[in-house]
Amino acid sequence: MRWFRELSRDEKGGTLIEYGLILALIFVVMMVAVHALAIQAVGTLNHVANEVINASSV
Repeated sequence: MRWFRELSRDEKGGTLIEYGLILALIFVVMMVAVHALAIQAVGTLNHVANEVINASSV
């Protein structure tokens, strides 16, 4: 029980958890940005491919 009381007063663990949550949030934001960028890149490449196909068939 004494260990638990000392642990609850120790702020190092709280700071570590806060940093972990901030890191997790940054990771999620980065994954969403990469996903959006990938979708945009695929759309652009498909558009270019269609333009090349249309230009070569004329």
